[in-house]
Amino acid sequence: MTTPVSAQPAEATPDARPAPRVPAPSAWWVLLAGVIGLAASMTLTVDKIKILLNPSYVPSCNINPIVACGSVMVTPQASIFGFPNPLLGIVGFTVVVVTGVLAVAKVPLPQWYWVGLTAGILIGAAFVHWLIFQSLYRIGALCPYCMVVWVMIISLLVVVSSIVFRPALEGTGRHSALAQVLFRWRWSIAALWFTTVFLLIMVRFWNYWSTLL
Repeated sequence: MTTPVSAQPAEATPDARPAPRVPAPSAWWVLLAGVIGLAASMTLTVDKIKILLNPSYVPSCNINPIVACGSVMVTPQASIFGFPNPLLGIVGFTVVVVTGVLAVAKVPLPQWYWVGLTAGILIGAAFVHWLIFQSLYRIGALCPYCMVVWVMIISLLVVVSSIVFRPALEGTGRHSALAQVLFRWRWSIAALWFTTVFLLIMVRFWNYWSTLL
C-alpha cells in the first residue's frame, strides 16, 4: 500500500511590477496633450497634401515672413525620412491619446508600457530639438503648428517621466534623493526650457521683430 504523498505547494512566481499609480491631473494632461498634438500633426499633414496638389496653395498658418508653415513644409528637413514629418506625429500622438483615455478611465497599464512610452517621447524630444535648430539656423522660419508640437512633446516628457519615476520617490538613498529633487523642480526645468527657446527665437529673428515695435 502506497502512502499518499502530500502535494507540495508550487513555488510562487514573482509578480510583475505593479502598475504605476497615475494621478488624475497627469492622466488628463496626457490625454489633452495627445489630442492637441494629434490635431496639429493632422493639420500639417492636410496642408502638406494641399501644397503637393497645388504648389501655389498658401497655408492658413502663413502669418508673416518669419512665422510661416509654408516656408518650412517645402524644405528637405520637413521630410527627413522620405515622407512628411507630421505623419510621425499622427502615429505617435495617436498612441498618446489612447494612453490618455486608458489612464483617465483608470485602466492600469504595466510599468514597462510607461517606460516604453517615456523612451518614445524622449526620442521625439531629441527630434524636436533637431527641428528647432533647423528652423532657427538653417530654414530661417517658424511653423506655428510645429511649435505647438514642441510644447506638447516637452510637457509630455515631464508628465510621463514623472509617472514612471514616481516609485523612486518613495525609496531612500542617493538615487531617490535625486529623483525627489528632479520631481520637485520638474516644471521649473520645463519653464526654463520654454524660456530658453523663446529667447533663442527672439534673438535669431530680432531684426524682424524690431520692425514691428
